[in-house]
Amino acid sequence: MKVSPYLNFGGDCAAAFTFYEQCLGGRITFKQTFAESPMKDQVPADWQDKLMHVTLAVGDNVIMGSDAPFPDYTAPHGMQLSIAVPVAEGERIFNALAENGTVNQPFQKTFWSPGFGMVVDRFGIPWMVNCE
Repeated sequence: MKVSPYLNFGGDCAAAFTFYEQCLGGRITFKQTFAESPMKDQVPADWQDKLMHVTLAVGDNVIMGSDAPFPDYTAPHGMQLSIAVPVAEGERIFNALAENGTVNQPFQKTFWSPGFGMVVDRFGIPWMVNCE
């Protein structure tokens, strides 16, 4: 069994996944807009170019996402995406996620890790970066 996070966005899913692809060193393996789907007639004209589904492969992991049409979108609450990486990579990823985001705990050494930080990125997704 694999468990994969599925992230919802309020219209900026494409920008978020392009950023995550670069930041995390992943590869977008699938992307479909609402206009490219059988649901295109059920979606407002200004939402046709939004993503119905996207898949990002990061190592052996997958992160998926979509834009959730208003009023269906709600900001993430009660969860965080946690990544575990070497220290040098962790600091780089943390700093990238923190750019135009909100740092909840600065990246620093802790009693359990040589580097740990918590941030909500510019797209509203909460992350924990934990170094091995």
